[in-house]
Amino acid sequence: METTNKLKDINEVLEFLYQEFPQCFKQKDGIKPLKVGIFKDIAERIEGSEKVSKTQVRQALRKYTSNWRYLEAVTKSEFRIDLDGNQDAKVEQEHIDHAQKALEESRAKMAKRKKAQRPRNDSDTKPYKKKPGQFAKSGDKNAKVNATPVKAAPVKRSGKIEPLPASEVKVNNKVKVKLGQALVNAVITEVNKEDVHVELVTGMQVKTKADSLYIV
Repeated sequence: METTNKLKDINEVLEFLYQEFPQCFKQKDGIKPLKVGIFKDIAERIEGSEKVSKTQVRQALRKYTSNWRYLEAVTKSEFRIDLDGNQDAKVEQEHIDHAQKALEESRAKMAKRKKAQRPRNDSDTKPYKKKPGQFAKSGDKNAKVNATPVKAAPVKRSGKIEPLPASEVKVNNKVKVKLGQALVNAVITEVNKEDVHVELVTGMQVKTKADSLYIV
C-alpha cells in the first residue's frame, strides 16, 4: 500500500513554514509584509520536499496573508522581507490602502457574524414600521406616508475596463483581477493551462481564470 508523508492540515503546513523560514514567517509578534513573488522563492527552496506540495504552500500563504495581524503589518511597515528576513522592496501606498480596506471589511463581517449569533432578549423591541397608506400624525392629515422608497440613480463608472489579451497572460505581468465585484491589482505568478495564479498586493495567492483578468 502506497503511503505519503505529506502534511494534510493547513495549520501543519503553516507550522512547517514557521520552522523552515523562521526569519520570515511569524505566528504572532514580529510579522512583516512578505516580498512580492515570495511563493516562487518558497517553491524553489522546497523542491522535492516530501512534506508539502506547492498547492499546500499556496493555500497556507493565502491564510497567512489574510490574517488580521498580517494585514495590520502591511499598513504599518515600511519595507517587505524575503525568506531570510532581509529587507526587500518598500511597501507601496496602494498596497497599504488595499490592506486597510481588507482589514476593515474583515472586521465588519466578524462584527456582523457576532451580532447575528447574539441571543435576543425579551426586552428587545422591534422598530415601529408604518403600513402603506397610513396617515401621517403631523402636518396635513390627508397626507399619506410614502411606502415606496425612492431608488438612487445608478453610479456611472468612469474609465474603460479592458480584458487582458491572451498574449499578455504571462508570468510577472501586472494585471487587475476580478474578485467579486471589485478589481484588485495583482501580479501573475503561474500559468497552468486554464488556471492562472496571481499574487494580490497584500501578498495573498489566488487561483483564477484568464477571463477574470484585465489590463492595468
